[in-house]
Amino acid sequence: MDKARFAVIILSILFLMALIGPFISPYGYSDIQLELKNTPPCLQFWFGSDELGRDMFTRIWWGARISLFVGITAATIDMIIGILWGSIAAYAGGRTEELMMRFCDILHAIPYLLVVILLTVIRGAGILTILIAMRMTGWINMARICRSQILQLKQNDYVTAARAVGASHTRILFRHLIPNAMGPIIAAMTLTIPTAIFTEAFLSFLGLGIQAPAASWGVMLNDGLSAMRYYPWRLFFPAGMITLTMLSFNLLGNALRDSLDPRLRE
Repeated sequence: MDKARFAVIILSILFLMALIGPFISPYGYSDIQLELKNTPPCLQFWFGSDELGRDMFTRIWWGARISLFVGITAATIDMIIGILWGSIAAYAGGRTEELMMRFCDILHAIPYLLVVILLTVIRGAGILTILIAMRMTGWINMARICRSQILQLKQNDYVTAARAVGASHTRILFRHLIPNAMGPIIAAMTLTIPTAIFTEAFLSFLGLGIQAPAASWGVMLNDGLSAMRYYPWRLFFPAGMITLTMLSFNLLGNALRDSLDPRLRE
């Protein structure tokens, strides 16, 4: 649990700083001050400045807002679609289950980057495009987890008893099966968040996600890569924030998975 406490503390700090961080600095995330460009970390610029003299501290915490919003929103959408799809497939069984899961396999086979490029051409780059692209196939893993849980739970005696007293399929599914399957689902959702954060940063780094001058960790990584040799702080801070955020969510997700599934405890 020490790892879980560490993760909770770090994530609490990240959420707090994402909320208040941009207001601590006197500079906006897009304020250009060319005479102060590439200033190393100092009392005036705590995280230094970039090639346009913009305050890295402010931009880092604006980027945190974008990354956390994308990660949590994507994971929530995954959970909702995955639970509905996987639980209905498992409860229905037979040909319905086979068709629904084969549809998942077909979607999973589509190259993800190709989907992103096509949507970017059609809709243009932005947060909404990223969310749509990620969620077109991102919910499949959650659906498979939910399906496996429901397949186990629907064999239990309380489900048979509910059927015997005339409970409807909807009531059995949403009052008995899904609530009892939420443990592994919540753990999987927690592990989905860092994946979504990294995906957003990766797409923004490639120029397919958030566009400048918006402050995104991926955009800042792209800007800082070319300056890594002479101005390393421009790459260090966004890369460090991505690493710390992903590590914290992964530690929390692993702790939840171990606590909710005793079979995985060492």
